[in-house]
Amino acid sequence: MQIKDLTIEEFTDLFKSLLRETIQEVLAEMLTDSEADLPLKPGLAEALLQQRDRRQSGQTTPLSAEQVMARLGLDQP
Repeated sequence: MQIKDLTIEEFTDLFKSLLRETIQEVLAEMLTDSEADLPLKPGLAEALLQQRDRRQSGQTTPLSAEQVMARLGLDQP
């Protein structure tokens, strides 16, 4: 299958999935590779690790893009 054969919804879902995977990979590298040349602000690594632990233990659930936009007031014209 080629990109030109995807519907807009299929392309959007694929793009979101690829973006999410890329972000997770970069964050994992930043948190685990002490030689990575990607600086983190003080405390950010700890906050990200705590968030990961909360998510893995079921204490929190991810929000959809629509939910985030609504919370930020970006869903209104």
